[in-house]
This record gives sequence, structure tokens and C-alpha cells, in this order.
Amino acid sequence: MAVFVALGAFLMTLAGGWVAQRVTDRRHLVLGLAGGLMLGVVGLDLLPEAIEAAGTPVFGVPAALLLFVGGFLAAHLVERLLAGRQVAHGASGGRVPQVGLTAAAAMVVHSLMDGIALGAAFQVSGSMGMAVALAVISHDFADGFNTYTLTSLYGNARRKALLMLFAAAAAPVVGAATTLLFTLPEELLGGYLGFFGGALLYLAAAEILPEAHHTHPARSTLLCTIGGVGFIWLVVGIAE
Repeated sequence: MAVFVALGAFLMTLAGGWVAQRVTDRRHLVLGLAGGLMLGVVGLDLLPEAIEAAGTPVFGVPAALLLFVGGFLAAHLVERLLAGRQVAHGASGGRVPQVGLTAAAAMVVHSLMDGIALGAAFQVSGSMGMAVALAVISHDFADGFNTYTLTSLYGNARRKALLMLFAAAAAPVVGAATTLLFTLPEELLGGYLGFFGGALLYLAAAEILPEAHHTHPARSTLLCTIGGVGFIWLVVGIAE
């Protein structure tokens, strides 16, 4: 049942990526929406789940929050290292394609974890499984949207962006299938969500949103960002 439901997540992820690539003439609106979706996913979905699953204090601070900060710093460090390496090899300034691929790969891993969470929920009960399925399927549209946007934003070819999109779409199905073989410890899953949330927040705040407002500082771009956050809030509220 979990694998069958995960097929819905597969289709929803592809739908998100399709929308992202079809509105290239409104790139600033796409980036504004993507930034809002990422901010909403981090603040309203990933971080609360991470604290609940891995909230054991480490020197007075929940482990999930420490990993959240670590993820933010790690994303910043990786981007700086890759940019420095590009300059050292005489490449022109600008965005580093590897950063986009790394970010998209993190989205794929996140989608894989969604599938694992879905399978684990169905192991508990059918009602819990359907509740988690609603959340996963709903926000996988945002995952597909963000995966394609992140990959293409950093100058990667359309073929690579589509490849990462299909990987993100297939990941929930694979994740749900793996729960037939093993169960991921809750604290490990929570720690990963915290770390990934920090990295995702860095990309949204330091890359996506500044790019969205750089050439088109329009009110409509800001409204798209707010709309993205509101959409995730709606999804989380319905799932609860």
C-alpha cells in the first residue's frame, strides 16, 4: 500500500518540475515562489519534525537545532570552497554548477526520507499512513519545483535538471519499498532533517531570494514568496 501511495508522490514531483520549467519567461516569479516554498518547508515542516524526533539536548541545545545550524554552515562552506576552486582554475565568476547539483541531490535524499516515513507510518496503522501520505504527496509538488529550479539556477544543462527531477520523483517510491526490509531509527531521521533544513534555508536566503529580486524587485515576486510559505502552511495544517 505504501509503495502504491508513493506513486502519487512520484507524479506530484514531476508536476512540480514541469511547472518550474514551463514558466521561464517569469523567472523572477518562479524563484520567488521557490524561495517561499523552501522557507515554508524548513520552518513549518522539517524543523518541527526534526526537533520532535531528535530533540535531546546537547549542552543545553536540542541536537536537531545544532545540526540545523551545522547544515547552514556546511552549505555556506561548500559553496565558498567550490567558488574558490573555480576562480583558482581561471573560470569566470558566477554560480557554481556543482552547488546546484549538490542541493538537488539533497532534495533527492529528502524525498527518499519522505518515502521511508510513509512506509513506516503504514506499518503503524492505515490511518496514520494516509495522514502522512497526504503531507508527502502535497509537498512533493514543492520538492519537484525546487529540485528543478535549484539545478537549473546554477547553470546546469536542462538534461541534468530533468535527471535530478526524475531521481527526486522516484525517491519516495524507493524509500517506501525499503521499509519492507528495515526501519530507520527516529533520532537519525530527525538529525538528518535538521541538517538538511539548515542547508536548504541557506540556499533560500542567500541564493534563491536575492536572485529573484536582483533584476525584478517587483511586488509580485514578494507576493509569490509569501504565497509559497502560505501554501506549505496550508499543507501542514491539512496533514495535522
